[in-house]
Amino acid sequence: MTDDAAERGPLAGLRLVNTSSNLVGACVGMFFADYGAEVVLVEPPGGSPLRHHPAWPVWARGSSSIEADLHDAAGVDAVRVLAGAADALLDTSRPGVMDRLGLGYEQLAATNPGLVYATVSGFGRTGPLAALQGYEGVVMAKIGGYDQFSVLVDRPGPAYASVPYCSFSASQLAVQGILAALVERTRSGLGQQVDTTMVQAIAAHDVFNWMVRLVARRYADAFTEVAPVDPRTQIPNSWMSYALIVGLSSDGRWLQFSQATPKLFQAFLRAVGLDGPEWHEAWADDDLQRRGAFRDRALEAIRSRTYAEWTAVFDRDPDVFAELYRNGRELLDHPQLVWEQRVVDVERPGYGRVRQPAPVVKLDGTPGRADRPVPTLDEHGPALRAAAPEDAAAAPDNAGAVTDTRAGTDTASAGMPLEGVTILELGTFFAGPYGAAVLSDLGARVIKIEQHDGDPIRWQLPMPELGAIKVLQGKESVAVDINTPEGRDIALEIAKRVDIVLMTFRAGVAERVGLDEASIRAVNPNVVYHSAVGFGVDGPYAHRPAYAPTIGAGSGMARRNIGSAVPEGPGLTLDEIKGGANRLGAANLTLGHADGFSGLGVAVGLLLGLLTRERGRGAQGVQTTMLATLSHVLSDDMFEYDGRAPVPAPDHELHGLHALYRLYPAADGWVFLAAPSPREWDALVDGLDDDAVAADARFATSDERRGHDAELVAALTGAFARRDASEWEARLTARDVACVQVVAGPSHAVLMDDDGLGRAMGIVTEVDHQILDRHTRLTAPMSFSRSTTRAGPAPVIGQQTDAVLREFGYSDARVAELRERGVVK
Repeated sequence: MTDDAAERGPLAGLRLVNTSSNLVGACVGMFFADYGAEVVLVEPPGGSPLRHHPAWPVWARGSSSIEADLHDAAGVDAVRVLAGAADALLDTSRPGVMDRLGLGYEQLAATNPGLVYATVSGFGRTGPLAALQGYEGVVMAKIGGYDQFSVLVDRPGPAYASVPYCSFSASQLAVQGILAALVERTRSGLGQQVDTTMVQAIAAHDVFNWMVRLVARRYADAFTEVAPVDPRTQIPNSWMSYALIVGLSSDGRWLQFSQATPKLFQAFLRAVGLDGPEWHEAWADDDLQRRGAFRDRALEAIRSRTYAEWTAVFDRDPDVFAELYRNGRELLDHPQLVWEQRVVDVERPGYGRVRQPAPVVKLDGTPGRADRPVPTLDEHGPALRAAAPEDAAAAPDNAGAVTDTRAGTDTASAGMPLEGVTILELGTFFAGPYGAAVLSDLGARVIKIEQHDGDPIRWQLPMPELGAIKVLQGKESVAVDINTPEGRDIALEIAKRVDIVLMTFRAGVAERVGLDEASIRAVNPNVVYHSAVGFGVDGPYAHRPAYAPTIGAGSGMARRNIGSAVPEGPGLTLDEIKGGANRLGAANLTLGHADGFSGLGVAVGLLLGLLTRERGRGAQGVQTTMLATLSHVLSDDMFEYDGRAPVPAPDHELHGLHALYRLYPAADGWVFLAAPSPREWDALVDGLDDDAVAADARFATSDERRGHDAELVAALTGAFARRDASEWEARLTARDVACVQVVAGPSHAVLMDDDGLGRAMGIVTEVDHQILDRHTRLTAPMSFSRSTTRAGPAPVIGQQTDAVLREFGYSDARVAELRERGVVK
């Protein structure tokens, strides 16, 4: 590989036409530009609305800009020419819009059959909600998300969450779909349409609530679905809630402990002096008073030390750890990110030095770059418009493709996009394994090496297997003790014939067992070795245990949701600590969480490494971390430069961001209103049928409305109180104003129940499990116009041990011997 190739990036030579002006498009465009693709941002007259956001110098880095009015024939023609020479196009408009403009997939593929055309909508391309605008808040309201977040506030009603769960996750699904389709194109030479939704994006976050609900309903006499914390007593209901305890140090910093395995929990008990016989399994006692006393003693022990003193404890015992609940942009100063150079300073004309996250995926040979320029409006328009028609018809970069690419061949069956790809998974818990599970849905074969008692996530709930179903779906389980020489040799034998190795162990473990990158590459030089860890493969935090709440706290994600509603300081009473701890925990894990984001990031990293190899850029070492991924999740606020404007934040009671993007009580429930653009105001006023609002000069212009936001909130609160929520939804959506009834949660019930949204959208299916029999699961998180996907069941521990070992050359006698000696199970 030449130095020039490394400098240009692994996706150099590819063109993405980005027609989106929302957060989904911003994140997709930034990703492809970071890795060297030519990203052409198609901006409406006057520029993308995102240009007014403080994050513009981050989101637009590396893109080109062309101004095009898609309501004008010349603008449509310009985009058609761009798409004719493009490898991919991103469309986040509502279903049908691009087709009406003559820029739909079939219309563009007729002249460019190699085009990968990615579409992201709120609720799908068909169905009763397809016409709704795909605002983050609208999706969250309709899936029951804001109802679930009611635990964040003391007032009645739903609560607004600021983290962009749907939008960022949808961007990652779009990236995955484009990368997977480009991998498939290296075989077929053909592009295709990739489609996903924001509903599927947020559904990816559920860890095991889906399965808890299924079992509680199926075995109602034995199991009851309960909240993590009893709403009456505020006492935790499960061991996991104690293992993930939130406490306050004596100097007033909130700490998130994450002792999610029995070994780690015992270490925590020792650290807080609760490992004596009098507290034996108090966390599981039916006696609420004893459970509450245990929780109180633990909180008192946590606040008996300063944060510095706790840090000394963590240094002495690596099995005990708590992360700070960071605020705002504190993540940019996180010791691990700084040590790994995951934060960069880039000079930007008009902004000065901009401190911002580095590219999210690290590749050894072709790293990404964050220092490419930010375009002025239409900066590249003249050159792009001047491209000759014959240039527009040039074949896209189908590196490695050998199949005929004549127009009209798009109907050819493509199988699954990752058919023939094999992944060896070495790791546990959620983020890394879920990333591989996503690729399994797209056709990759995933062989998971498990310890004899299985991935510990299998045992996180009272009923075994429930906690692991989602991350194991579609995989083959091989139970091997890799701490033995023979077990290591089995893993190396499998590694010889795989495309990707996924490793999620804490720093040092892979080296200790002889399955580090150097050892794997010695037997398979053409392997993509992906390290997907919590904090990093080395550095000050690499050896720390990392789980979803750890990263959610340390990144600032949880604080982003709760805002100023939970105080921090050394003078809080025990009751205030208990209340704050419960709400911080809910802000961290209620619906979306760091595991879900990170798992989607792992899938992106796996696919980027695979496509990079398929395009001839080498089989490289790839690294994603949970912490670095969260710096991109929060990219709309995770940057610094002189004079930057503040990012809009919700009110203290978490209703929303401003009067036109907010929750309102209706006569019989709640609605969420999303009408932030000036063009929506007249339709809203017409639908409100409120003369006082219509005639009020304080609301006559966008500037006036911004300047009188509190008064507008009061006026709209009065207006919405006059009708039922369902009536407001029908009345305003008929005028194309996004105002929807807030659906009662929990979201997993909305998605999985027989009459729920998941069934209506066709995004759930049934599979057979060896223990749970037939159960519901999500389908693949995206669909393809030519390629198929699959939705397999999860294996039990070692279900495929014998079959896989035979395939890799082990005789039945040898397998029996290894089982007798405890090497395999």
